[in-house]
Amino acid sequence: MADSINSTGDIGDERRLTTREAADRLGVKPETIYAYVSRGQLTSRRAPGGRGSTFDAGEVDALARRGARREPSAGSGDLALRTGITLIDADRCYFRGVDSTELADRYGYEEVAEWLWTGVLRPGVHFTAPEEALTAARRAVDALPAHSSPMDRLRVAVVAAAAADPLRFDLSEDAVLGTARSLIPVLVDALPRLESGTDRAGSPIARRLWSRLTDQRPDEATLRVLAAALVLLIDHDLAASTLAARVAASARAHPYTVVSAGFGALDGPLHGAANSLTHRMLQEVLERGSAAAVVADHLRAGRRVPGLGHRVYRGEDPRARTLFRLLEDVPQAAPALRAAREVAATTTRHTALHANVDLALGVLTVTANMTPEAGETVFAVARTAGWIAHALEEYGERPMRLRPNGHYTGPTPPQPLP
Repeated sequence: MADSINSTGDIGDERRLTTREAADRLGVKPETIYAYVSRGQLTSRRAPGGRGSTFDAGEVDALARRGARREPSAGSGDLALRTGITLIDADRCYFRGVDSTELADRYGYEEVAEWLWTGVLRPGVHFTAPEEALTAARRAVDALPAHSSPMDRLRVAVVAAAAADPLRFDLSEDAVLGTARSLIPVLVDALPRLESGTDRAGSPIARRLWSRLTDQRPDEATLRVLAAALVLLIDHDLAASTLAARVAASARAHPYTVVSAGFGALDGPLHGAANSLTHRMLQEVLERGSAAAVVADHLRAGRRVPGLGHRVYRGEDPRARTLFRLLEDVPQAAPALRAAREVAATTTRHTALHANVDLALGVLTVTANMTPEAGETVFAVARTAGWIAHALEEYGERPMRLRPNGHYTGPTPPQPLP
């Protein structure tokens, strides 16, 4: 007969499968099934009064025929979300379907950020910091100890800017866009200025950020590298900091808190802080005059060589390739650029690792006599626009959807009271 009582206790089509049955057909763990649901590859259904979700057998079988991914290897991650912002495919990175390297060649940071948020390209757009928010952020930053890092200052600045904005809880699209356009210049302008002089009214974010990273005056070619780096680093799919930002947005946190969540996940040696390790390595290569000796020291100590390898690219990071090309037009970058390429060539003799964006950014920060933390600052400012783009996308989804279930591995309850 057509209807029967299936193993979930529901009365329904025999072609409905329990979570366990669907997992067995795909050869994955039961909890993995919900990753396919989050991707939109499977549709779950729960009958009124039923226990657990069920899945259409035909849909499961079709997924299996398409070569559904088996159990992920350790560390590969199993969470996937639908997003229309960034696609990484065949060693290329696309923002809304457009090659990010082509965007970096043609447009400035603010233009690409605005387009990423709204889908509208506004040539020449620039962001301005509201006076009240900037004053609050500067006071908070100035109160920090002198040894505070740029990331310490950025974290404090975003909290101060939020406190100065009584409308921060308005999550309408227009309000969030207004916050985004004001927050980014507040973050940059709140940092202590290192270069003498003042910024011209309406100066691009790249020019204003430069004066917070080094006391050297930039030439056009060097500033062009920083501007391109800001564009290339705007987003990179669901990196750890972006996922943290989306979780905050899923809980309907306001945009300032979304950015704070991103800053929290960014502050680690495997994410944003990787830039400072690369900077120090390149400085050591230049001081010792030998990439081979520095690479050997890293390998002997059991450390990975900074600036090499990326989990989503099989070959060279396209962002690094673009920045290296632009750095070739900067004469003073030649020593650091040569050091970076020697590091990559030396390491490649032993393992198939290619340059990533941290290595190219390290060449810029060393060349411009920036601090080791400068690369992380560039990363954080750039990625703020991406986090806002993801927040806008997440605000349109069901609230609190990013709440995975834990896979409990502790003692079987009930246990005696200790």
